[in-house]
Amino acid sequence: MTFGYGHLAALYGLYLLCTVATWKTVIFAGSHRLWTHKAYKAKRPLQIILMIMSTFAFQNTVVDWVRDHRMHHRYSDTDADPHNATRGFFYSHVGWLLVRKHEEVKKRGKFVDMSDIYANPVLMFQRRYAIPFIGTVCFLLPTVIPMYFFGETLNTAWHIAVLRYISNLHGAFLVNSAAHLYGTKPYDKTIKPAQNSWVSFIAFGEGFHNYHHVFPWDYKTAELGNNALNLTTLFIDFFAWLGWAYDLKTASDDMIKARSERTGDGKNIWGF
Repeated sequence: MTFGYGHLAALYGLYLLCTVATWKTVIFAGSHRLWTHKAYKAKRPLQIILMIMSTFAFQNTVVDWVRDHRMHHRYSDTDADPHNATRGFFYSHVGWLLVRKHEEVKKRGKFVDMSDIYANPVLMFQRRYAIPFIGTVCFLLPTVIPMYFFGETLNTAWHIAVLRYISNLHGAFLVNSAAHLYGTKPYDKTIKPAQNSWVSFIAFGEGFHNYHHVFPWDYKTAELGNNALNLTTLFIDFFAWLGWAYDLKTASDDMIKARSERTGDGKNIWGF
């Protein structure tokens, strides 16, 4: 079968969509809900899958990701928050990666408990071999595979791999920026994180951010899971059905309702 430009465009479109969806779902299931918040437990095979896919995503190592995100929740929207949203959209979206860390981030970061992460051999493997492992999984293989199987040129394959990577980053970074600046606050009107359905659509369920900052230990990160947008919850539920994910933590309906009535803004309770 001879592939024309239309076939290649369709294949690359499917490749881009699948890798973006897979990465976002798996990094949020692993680095975020499992390792940062301990919202559920995972058996070793699932941990290995999650670690490899977080390597494919490449937002630094899981160790660094967890440390920064635990800082973000402990000191949310202050100078000790690595991507402090009070410094504006650009800073919380990507600017925080372009400048030196604030002194408060460096000082208070020393007191974040990371003992569980340092004791995890799967995550220590990724950290130990970060440069060759991440370089191979994130950039080399996504470039070489289209060249070998589809006869693509190096120039096109490389730039598609980079496009996939950049698209993933900006989709995830909207959780730090847009979801801390725009939306409703049905659970706690005194904090900056908000419910933003557009971010949830782009980030596969991570935009129910007012809920998440009130109940960070809920494995769903959203009321009732909001499965229409929350593919990450469906991913975890699937592995719970297999028995690889277990001890899933969640807030009860009564707890959610009581908190909403006590501190919420009375708007848009389901995040839409």
